[in-house]
Amino acid sequence: MVVILCVCKYNRYVKDCPFADIEKRNRMSNLSVAPFVKWAGGKRQLLPQIKERMPEKYNNYFEPFVGGGAVIFELLPTNALINDINKALVNTYKQICNAPEAFLKAVKKLDEEMREDGKEYYYSLREHYNDKLMKAEFDVELAALFVFINKHCFNGLYRVNGKGLFNVPYNNSRRASVDENAIMEISKYLQGVKIIDGDFEVACKDAKKGDFVFIDSPYAPLNPTSFESYTKEGFDIESHKRLANLFDELTARGCYCMLTNHNTELINELYGNMGYRIDVVSVKRMINSDASNRVGEEVIICNY
Repeated sequence: MVVILCVCKYNRYVKDCPFADIEKRNRMSNLSVAPFVKWAGGKRQLLPQIKERMPEKYNNYFEPFVGGGAVIFELLPTNALINDINKALVNTYKQICNAPEAFLKAVKKLDEEMREDGKEYYYSLREHYNDKLMKAEFDVELAALFVFINKHCFNGLYRVNGKGLFNVPYNNSRRASVDENAIMEISKYLQGVKIIDGDFEVACKDAKKGDFVFIDSPYAPLNPTSFESYTKEGFDIESHKRLANLFDELTARGCYCMLTNHNTELINELYGNMGYRIDVVSVKRMINSDASNRVGEEVIICNY
């Protein structure tokens, strides 16, 4: 068996994967494929720690909580599936994949029409975005609104109220919403990725022995008395328990699994007695308004 190791720009390593198109992965690694939204809890700062803990080789790639996509856009795996319960986010991935030119045209229009009063303009678009959400109009316009609002809201935070309406305030930014070249490269890469929205268990139903499942699960709260989520459906204690059961099931199937979360008592209780490797790493928390509380700990849990 011949093992191919390619060293690419930024010292990225393309691993020996029996189903990988090595030439494509090498080529894509040199292009501007990066997250197109800012996402609370994104894993860009943990990429070195995640990459050094990757399995030596794997077959298919599954990411049931894709969020902003920092990990998949760094690894660029072939035969990948991404999922998120946030339908507006997943719609944006699909529109960029299937209609990048129309998406860019719509975003450019929003940027160009920004009035002198950026705050008033932002809130008018936020209202329009929420109207389309309520009507379930998952189209190119909604995707453009999603990205514009993400780039012009406070800290890229996605938060909805009890009615499912986006309610994050304006951040006073007038920056361009997207990098056109990056969007086109993202679109090319996503052509080979299966994109779905729904429950994390359903997203992993076809994962089998030799596949890699990266689980960037919704954070368990640092304060155990408060459970909040960026989706109106919520991700409560029972959801965390169900996810831990899925982690055990995937392990039994022979999947390589890696999970990240806050270093909390709940997470250690759920995963600490199964013989899994649990590494504690320090992180910066950019969302916290109190600068003294912007350093914390996360765990990277692996079953291999």
